[in-house]
Amino acid sequence: MNAGTKVVLVALAAGTLGVAASLLMNGPGPLLGTEAGQRVVQEAYRASAPAPPPGVAVARRGEPLPAFEVPDLDGTPVAVPGQWAGRPLLVNVWASWCGPCIEEMPELQRFHTEQGDNGVQVVGIALDDADAVRDFLRRVPVDYPILVDAPGPADAGVRLGNPKGVLPYSVLVSADGRLLKQRIGPFAHGEIDGWARH
Repeated sequence: MNAGTKVVLVALAAGTLGVAASLLMNGPGPLLGTEAGQRVVQEAYRASAPAPPPGVAVARRGEPLPAFEVPDLDGTPVAVPGQWAGRPLLVNVWASWCGPCIEEMPELQRFHTEQGDNGVQVVGIALDDADAVRDFLRRVPVDYPILVDAPGPADAGVRLGNPKGVLPYSVLVSADGRLLKQRIGPFAHGEIDGWARH
């Protein structure tokens, strides 16, 4: 190995350590606000997550979303993503006890309202207790569909590609059911509009 190659390898190693140290000390911060940063974090989470239980299919970017069912607030099973096939779909995984989830709900509601009958559909999946979700929605109402799943190693978030269970978590699904984008963390005001363009 020549001296130039060694310098490049040392510089790459130092840069990687610097990024890792920054993430450990300061959190992901602005990194999560970029598509490239989201991909890096997603891959890191995927690599360090335990394997899903046998028979549980986990969504992967660019591939068709594995079909699964999640009950609505009345307990009726709903097919995801089949129930919303034919139009793009933003699925937001949240919980009533998650502060950042609650903060972004008005933004999700705004986006849902602006999309109307022809744009991107919005669906929330709460990893929570149905009664807690009902109580929460009385205080913070939204008019996009809300489903409820019990948190665990095979919950809707895991199936949608979030094996670490970090909330909030959102995915963008194409009209033909492929996973286009994944996002860990809340949306700031106006941020969904650009993110949901595909």
